[in-house]
Amino acid sequence: MNLPNKLTVLRVLLVPVFLIFLTVEPLYAALGERAARLCAAVIFLLASLTDMLDGKIARKYNLITDFGKFMDPLADKLMVFGALLGLLYYSFATGAGVSFCALFCWAAFVVILRELTVTSMRLVIAGKDGTVIAAQWSGKVKTVTQMVCLTVCMVEPTFSFVYGGTPWLSYLTMAAMTFMTVYSGVEYLIRYFPLIDPGK
Repeated sequence: MNLPNKLTVLRVLLVPVFLIFLTVEPLYAALGERAARLCAAVIFLLASLTDMLDGKIARKYNLITDFGKFMDPLADKLMVFGALLGLLYYSFATGAGVSFCALFCWAAFVVILRELTVTSMRLVIAGKDGTVIAAQWSGKVKTVTQMVCLTVCMVEPTFSFVYGGTPWLSYLTMAAMTFMTVYSGVEYLIRYFPLIDPGK
């Protein structure tokens, strides 16, 4: 197994680790809310770093494999979906507030819907004639906003007392993530949906 694939597997293995810090109540009760959130955020950032590194290394040194083509997007989805679900649970469990929970729930729904839609479209088009849907700039920006938003949402509430208790950065990055998720999803649909024949 080459280095990019090892980084991909590492990313998958890190998902349950940061989820433990967000969802295992005895653990974050023992560590304290701030320490648990910081640990989860650090592990999530490490997972995000492997997401950036494995593709660059694979392309630079021509280490692209079928295993990597399968596991890399799967690992990305596991990481993002895991963080979304973990934060949803944590937000409800710790009483983050109705407004935050409701907005984050809708943002999570939009992200999951977009990812499943684009992934399904990729599979259908690739299976039909081998066409590869290349990553667009909007998709890359979307990924960055997701990583930033999820990290901020893990960390900021423990420091929000500094400015009155409202997690403004979380709301701001949530809005940016949702906008870029919708924008990139619509861009993919406009560009590639005509390749899907509804009659077949």
